[in-house]
Amino acid sequence: MTNKSTSAEDIAPHTPPAFGKPGTGLRRRIYTIIFEADTSTGKTFDVLLVAVILLSIVVVLLDSVPLVVGRFGRPLNVMEWTFTLLFTVEYIARLCCVRHPWRYATSFFGVIDLISVLPTWFALLVPEASAFLDIRILRLLRIFRIFKLTLYITEYIRLGRALRASGRKILIFLSVVMMAVLILGTVMYVVEGPKNGFTSIPMAMYWATVTMTTVGYGDITPQTTLGRIIASFMMLLGWGVLAVPTGIVTAEMTSQRMNWKPTTRTCPSCLSEGHEPEAKYCKDCGETLPAYEYDKS
Repeated sequence: MTNKSTSAEDIAPHTPPAFGKPGTGLRRRIYTIIFEADTSTGKTFDVLLVAVILLSIVVVLLDSVPLVVGRFGRPLNVMEWTFTLLFTVEYIARLCCVRHPWRYATSFFGVIDLISVLPTWFALLVPEASAFLDIRILRLLRIFRIFKLTLYITEYIRLGRALRASGRKILIFLSVVMMAVLILGTVMYVVEGPKNGFTSIPMAMYWATVTMTTVGYGDITPQTTLGRIIASFMMLLGWGVLAVPTGIVTAEMTSQRMNWKPTTRTCPSCLSEGHEPEAKYCKDCGETLPAYEYDKS
C-alpha cells in the first residue's frame, strides 16, 4: 500500500501524503485551498488557476508574433509580469503550506512550477545577456506552464497513471521496434548501398524508422526490386506497430477506470488522503471516515 501511494504522489499532487499536511492554523487553511479539490474554495482556486494558465499560454504565443509585439508589446509585457507574479506567489505558497517543502520542490509539478516563473525573472536579472546567444530560449521555457493544467484535470491524472503502469510494456515494445529498425536498416544498407543514398547503417536506420512509422519523407528511396519489397514489408509492418502502444495504454486506462476512483477525502485522525467515495474507514489507521459529499454540479 505504501508503494502505491508513493507512485501516485508525483502524478496527483492533489493527494500528496509525502509532502505532509499541516495540522492547524493558517498553513492548514492555505493547504486546503491549494491542494484539496473537494472543498468549495479548492474548486474555485483550481478553476481560477486553470484560467490564468490558459491566458498566460496565449500571451506566450502572441509574444512570438512580431506584428502583435509591435502593436501590443507593452500590454503583453505587463500581462506576462502579472502572470509571473501570480505563479511566483502560488509556488511560494505551496512550499510554505506543506510540512516537507523540499519534497514538493523536487517533485514533477514542483519543478514545473519553478520552470514556469524562472525565465521571466532571469531575463530581468540578465537582460540581453551576452553570455547567451539568444534569450528567447529562456522565454520558450514559459510554455511549460501548460503542464500545470495536468494538476487540475482528472483525465490527465488517469492518463499519467496509465502511462506509468504501462511503462515497462511500452519500453519492451520500443526495444523490439529498435531491433527491427537495426536489422532491416542494415539489410537495406547491404541491398541498396551508398549509390542509392544508403551511405551508412545509421542513415539506413533513419530510413527504416521513417518507413516503419509510415511518415515517408521520400528523401531516401530504394531503387532495387529487393529493396522495394523490403520497404513494402516495413510499411505494412508499420500499421501494426502503431496500434500496439495505443492498445497497451487504452487497456491500462480501462482497468484503472474500473478499479480506481480518485478523491481527496481526508482521514480526520491520521490525515491520509485518497480514500474511495464508498469507503467507510481509513485505509491506514481504521478510523471512521466522514460521509463523502458527491459533486452535484
